[in-house]
Amino acid sequence: MTNLDQQAFWTDSAGPTWVALQDEMDTLLTPVLTEVMARSALQPGERVLDVGCGTGQSVAQIADAVGPTGHVTGLDISETMLRRAHERLGFRPHVSLTMADAQTHDFAQPFDVILSRFGVMFFDDSRAAFANLWRALAPGGRMVLAAWGPAPQNPWFMEPAAAARHVHGPKPRVDRPQPGPGAVEGAGRVQASGEAAGLPGMTVDTVPMSLTPQGGLADAAELCCHIGPADSALQYHEADAEAKAALKDAITSQFAKYDGPDGLRIPALIHMFEARKPT
Repeated sequence: MTNLDQQAFWTDSAGPTWVALQDEMDTLLTPVLTEVMARSALQPGERVLDVGCGTGQSVAQIADAVGPTGHVTGLDISETMLRRAHERLGFRPHVSLTMADAQTHDFAQPFDVILSRFGVMFFDDSRAAFANLWRALAPGGRMVLAAWGPAPQNPWFMEPAAAARHVHGPKPRVDRPQPGPGAVEGAGRVQASGEAAGLPGMTVDTVPMSLTPQGGLADAAELCCHIGPADSALQYHEADAEAKAALKDAITSQFAKYDGPDGLRIPALIHMFEARKPT
């Protein structure tokens, strides 16, 4: 069954915002993509599936790594984000972009590598998605998937949320295990879903890294007011410009401790899931 709620969310709501803030989000999350690429160890000529490719930053890097003798398929559920990916990537004969649900799509050819930067957090049925992706992986193929780790160790989410509660008051709690950034913060849930789907020996390595927002403190705070818990709070409280400015100031103050000689570096904890299909 297609994940219609996520398709609508990433096409009509979050997708347009992400497209508008594409450069800022790409820069922020570059360390995560760098880690995925390093662990994937892509080789020229390999066929790669990028799950949740968004606006195409990862597809471009994969295409460069596998070269013209390889091929990369960027898969996403959002028409809005794929439209932007098409614009960014132009025509490359060894790149294709597919709007489909990883849980149900019938992949015509097997892949040597399946990777994802933050795509697995939005599966409605993780077991079905992993089973389908495992079928699409060639014997001897490998899988590398990144997801947010525990929320308390990810101040990019927790500190704007705390600032919003302080400035505007509480809002209803979000059930983090639902599809979204916190869906797989408990790494065991992903491994259990993988096991149930027939993936043997999926490993997880929880990696500390630093996110790298563009610009300074005020720029990072402004970005938080458009994506994530701060944006959600502003919408819930129907905040006006003055209320948004107050929240932005509070986030700026919260993030100040992460500002240093090398610029703003916000600590993060990221799960890296890996599996290899037997030959």
